[in-house]
Amino acid sequence: MNRITVNRLRQRLVRGEFAVLVELTPARGSRIADHARTAAALAAVPQVASASITSNAGGHPGEDPIPVARAVADVGLTPNVHLTCVWMDRRGLARELDRLQALGLENVFAMTGDWPVERTTVRPRFDLDSVQLTAMIAERRAAGFPFHIAVAVSPFKHTEAETLLQYVKLEKKRAAGADLVITQLGYDVAKFAELARYRDEHCPGLPLIGCVAVLTRRVAEKLAAGELAGCTIAPALLAAVRRESGAPDGGHAAALERTAQLIAVLRGLGYAGVYVVGLTRRPRELVQLLARAEALAPHWKHAADALSIGRHEGFRLYEPGAPGRPWWRFPLVRQRVFRALSRVAPTPGTRLHALLRRVATAMVRRPGLVTLTRTVEQAIKIPLFGCKECGNCVLSYTEYVCPMTCPKDQRNGACGGSMDGWCEVERKACVWIEVYESAKRAGRPDALRVYVPPPDRSLSATSSWLNYFLGRDIRPGVPHA
Repeated sequence: MNRITVNRLRQRLVRGEFAVLVELTPARGSRIADHARTAAALAAVPQVASASITSNAGGHPGEDPIPVARAVADVGLTPNVHLTCVWMDRRGLARELDRLQALGLENVFAMTGDWPVERTTVRPRFDLDSVQLTAMIAERRAAGFPFHIAVAVSPFKHTEAETLLQYVKLEKKRAAGADLVITQLGYDVAKFAELARYRDEHCPGLPLIGCVAVLTRRVAEKLAAGELAGCTIAPALLAAVRRESGAPDGGHAAALERTAQLIAVLRGLGYAGVYVVGLTRRPRELVQLLARAEALAPHWKHAADALSIGRHEGFRLYEPGAPGRPWWRFPLVRQRVFRALSRVAPTPGTRLHALLRRVATAMVRRPGLVTLTRTVEQAIKIPLFGCKECGNCVLSYTEYVCPMTCPKDQRNGACGGSMDGWCEVERKACVWIEVYESAKRAGRPDALRVYVPPPDRSLSATSSWLNYFLGRDIRPGVPHA
């Protein structure tokens, strides 16, 4: 194993030094040598702790990030390699971890990943979600290799359900083994502060890294058009950027000053660092930006006031009178009925469960009975829940809303790509909004903190009822043979 001895990112975080991560995007067709030269220039910037190497950034296909990361490490800059679940199943992800381990690359940014923007005949995999991927990497760490795991969170949500789902999922990631968290791109200082407070209350000690980018008119209008999944911009801020773009420099100086102010505010709020997007190939400008942010640091509260124009309307967790309305009202009859049934369902260890296990064991010897059972199950669950026949039913853990109806198969909470309750992929409501609203009305929102393991895909298109009684399936709290 070719082990890299100095992990500047881990080192700075342990020492409590403000860490700067700079995003490096190996677009399709780009050359490793070019990225290495860029990394060498960034390595000369003292505050830069790591270059974060993207994978399919924004849903666009790119080059393999691992060879780029190796080249970055060779010029003295610590890489942070993005690992996403878009195209690989868990075996493929395990092979990627093998490659990282063989090269001594410790830092991994574990993400679900953006839905591909280019049409393809091959459907994305999404075999794991980001919580499950974090748990997989943590298992490798427990086996001896010191993986350092970054995860993502998006505090820039406008509804109660989306906001709390992001925070609960963050708790799951922390429990699964996350070492630091990087925010989605945003400019709402109040939401940055909200996340910091939630972290202090629920994930104490977890380092926060705030994502920032120089807000030019081009970037602002991409945000306003929804071209970056899960990212938004306040109308007043968009208007200000458009006005500033009329300056002789196109508003660039104003954009840099706003970014420096935001970095200063993040330091004041207790963030451990920043994740800078868009200045990778302009290291001199990055140096100037960081120097200006350092000068503004003692006056960060004044900077926060200046950035109030970036505030969104919508739900605020810690503000009195924060609108807590659901995005819409869902019919909850089915949840109530099936929740009541779940209380009397035969659970492992009971006599009834043992009896039904013997019945199921006898049934599987008769193909006709197996087919009949599956047909009856389909007749009930497809019209009621949109069942996708995963064979590993976890409806009782997701408020009787099937998580497999999510295009990304998210079994542990909403991804960061939803916008005002709408799915990133399809023009429909995010299924996890219904999960949250049902749990809240039933007075059991804490139930959403339960970790749901990845399904056994070999059970697809089989009866989950038989799998349950035979102990074949994978469910929360049940070890899988």
